[in-house]
Amino acid sequence: MSAQTEQNLILAVPKGRILKELMPLLQACDIIPEPDFSDDNSRKLRFSTNHPGLDIIRVRAFDVATFVAYGGAHLGVVGSDALEEFDYSEIYAPLDLGIGKCRLSVAMPEEDAKTEDPARWSHIRIATKYPSLTARHFARRGVQAECIKLNGAMEIAPMLGLARRIVDLVSTGSTLKANQMAEVEKILDVSSRLIVNRSAIKTMPEQINAWIEKFRTASASRNAA
Repeated sequence: MSAQTEQNLILAVPKGRILKELMPLLQACDIIPEPDFSDDNSRKLRFSTNHPGLDIIRVRAFDVATFVAYGGAHLGVVGSDALEEFDYSEIYAPLDLGIGKCRLSVAMPEEDAKTEDPARWSHIRIATKYPSLTARHFARRGVQAECIKLNGAMEIAPMLGLARRIVDLVSTGSTLKANQMAEVEKILDVSSRLIVNRSAIKTMPEQINAWIEKFRTASASRNAA
């Protein structure tokens, strides 16, 4: 048996809101992390579970895709927004978990939205966490998009003159409304996916496929409830 097949499988999960939605699915899959996983004061980054062959790492949402693509983790849970942004060929996404639902949209100040027609744009400047995805979206429409990369606080960019338009995740729209922004175009619907490293599924097919089926069953039961 090779060293790769002897090592524990590593599941990468995202911090924050999606993790709260993911926890019931992990329980339905009979995955119980060690107590430190739920301790906000813990400095640990890697956690054991009730399965001797499975560990969990908790990282930033965008980093889940990178860890899985480069083999740092074998499986992961990540939003389809990150998958579209990075477009890693090393990632296989066999399952939509039906959690973390929102949309990626274009927004602009309310006063601009009253007078501008997005269909007439030819060159625009946009602040976004998703420069690659955004540029590809507008290129398909023949629009040249100058993307300014930000990691957060997107709604403040128009106020400070950085860019009059933003591309960001939208759930209820309350943050946009609070900052006098209007959603003018949806780029894509977003949900969280179970992802797998393609090399791992070739070298450890039994273990990987067993976990895919556990997540599939748990997700189907949750969505049917």
